[in-house]
Amino acid sequence: MLEPLFMAATPVFTFQGAAPLTNASGFFYRRDQRLFLATSRHVLLDEASGHRPDRIEIELHIDRQDVAQTVRYSINLYNNGLSVWREARDRGGPVDVAAIEIDRAALPKSAVYRAFEPAHQVRDADAVEIGSNILIVGFPLGFQDRLHHMPVARHAIVASSFGLRFEGKGYFLTDARTHRGISGAPVVLRAPATPEVGDLPWTLLGVHSTRLDIGTRDLQLDEALGLNCSWYADVLDTLTTD
Repeated sequence: MLEPLFMAATPVFTFQGAAPLTNASGFFYRRDQRLFLATSRHVLLDEASGHRPDRIEIELHIDRQDVAQTVRYSINLYNNGLSVWREARDRGGPVDVAAIEIDRAALPKSAVYRAFEPAHQVRDADAVEIGSNILIVGFPLGFQDRLHHMPVARHAIVASSFGLRFEGKGYFLTDARTHRGISGAPVVLRAPATPEVGDLPWTLLGVHSTRLDIGTRDLQLDEALGLNCSWYADVLDTLTTD
């Protein structure tokens, strides 16, 4: 039985030419009849570390009866020297979320996936309480069920006031054990099954970005806080609007 939530997530492999660079996470987002890949912006370009891939690959299931059957789908990140992804800034600065439109006609006809839509966005921030149990679904350290090509889910809680921009930035905090490779993963909360959300009964709260650390921590004496930044998912409304 296919878990719809897992079918909405995909690993993201970055390349410079033919040379592999990093592994990350992403998910599908549909706006009207257009399909997008959402991930962290730093997966596609991170000036600080010199990470500059020129293409990515994602993985698609192609047989509903045999989930072990998958193909890689390649996406060039530049067209005539211009980046193809969409990114945003808000009053707090750059937003670490990016969206790339996918040519649905170019996908395999038998591709099996699920996509979040605007109906999956949270509409009442007050309904998301501090300590709410949420999931981060992705591919930490590139790990997955390598037979069935499925992601894994990490349990988390909402660790800051949801709806309040933490320190003026467009994210909230989660408390979860995370690793490299899960950047770009969807952060979700179980939702009631309604016709609007179809067979994907999850509320899309955010896009996992990175672990939060503080410069005053003594690396020898103090453990990391175990907190993470999750950018509010409503930025996708902006990124997928012409």
